[in-house]
Amino acid sequence: MGDQQRPGMGDEEMAYDQLVGDDISSELSSNRTALSLFRTEMSSDRTLMSVIRTSLSLIGFGFTIFSFFHMLKQDFLAANVAENAPARFGGALVGLGVVLLLLGMINHVRSVLQLRHRRDRLFELGLIRHVSRFRVSTVMIVAIALLAIGLLAIVAIAFREGPF
Repeated sequence: MGDQQRPGMGDEEMAYDQLVGDDISSELSSNRTALSLFRTEMSSDRTLMSVIRTSLSLIGFGFTIFSFFHMLKQDFLAANVAENAPARFGGALVGLGVVLLLLGMINHVRSVLQLRHRRDRLFELGLIRHVSRFRVSTVMIVAIALLAIGLLAIVAIAFREGPF
């Protein structure tokens, strides 16, 4: 196992036949560190999934309350329900779900950026290989889609129209 790089390998990556620190112990430690960074990234995705589940529940429940009482008020409870009570309560729940989702997304992005910075620093010090970049998070794509749906639900509640 020499210090030579394979043909086609740039300075940004170490060849697989080159040991980190020219020592098997350092190589194993480097692998554990890289796997730890990957596990931390997956943990951040799981945290965002938890936020998505909670936000989805709030958005769905808020819109359901609005729709249910809006229809019920038209048919049966015209005199017993305040004019905007269902819209206010349902809108508050949907708004809470959207705010929670936004905060979760911001937290996720900050965590991933910190991880990237730490990984890049470890690479600069020659402590880990730089072979894998963090992937695009499909969980973040789902969060963006849910955010759009939540915003559409707020518009539908506020103006009592829309695709819902």
